[in-house]
Amino acid sequence: MARILVIEDDLRIAELLRIFLAREGHEVITAPDGREGLRLFGLERPDLVILDLMLPGTHGRDVCRAIRTRHATPIIMLTALDDERDVIEGLDLGADDYVTKPFKPRELLARVRAALRRSAGPPSLVRELAIGNLRIQLDQRAVMVSGQPIPLRPREFDLLATLAARPGVVFTREQLLAQVWGWDDDSETRTVDVHVNRLRHKLGGASVAIESVRGLGYRLVEREA
Repeated sequence: MARILVIEDDLRIAELLRIFLAREGHEVITAPDGREGLRLFGLERPDLVILDLMLPGTHGRDVCRAIRTRHATPIIMLTALDDERDVIEGLDLGADDYVTKPFKPRELLARVRAALRRSAGPPSLVRELAIGNLRIQLDQRAVMVSGQPIPLRPREFDLLATLAARPGVVFTREQLLAQVWGWDDDSETRTVDVHVNRLRHKLGGASVAIESVRGLGYRLVEREA
């Protein structure tokens, strides 16, 4: 299976994660603080990192930033701060996903499986999607608006590509959770809203828009000239 690095200062939670992940067949390495976590990351080169945001010494945000500047390893952040600003901060730093404490082990395991599946997935047979001045190069995971590159986080890219593959079609939040994140738990639909808001901001100059369809979900449409 996968080699997973857990960086968590709460030893009880770290041990709980080790047990549940090991039962899934994963090799688990634990670190009690950010400094040790970065050291073990360099030595072990894990396939995925589970990172607590509030760490003693080197803060979780600094650990995430240090990893992401050189590696595309999936990072799932743990935070006890159920606040949208903290979620957005983690995503801005390069985290692929987040889980708020207290968490359900089954939910975390589902997100781990989804993150590993995405990182190992083969490229799509379709190489490019084009709508208006928006270009999405699927094999290179690149997005351009009027020829200018738009940097997106991995889940932002997956969400945009999913919507752009069927322009005008309404996707419910539950469908997007299943297709983009690989989750079957519909209690986390706010995750979709956070990512949609971030995409809207980044695609401000595009000739397309992500529309909210009240009571249903979202769709990608081309703006009227």
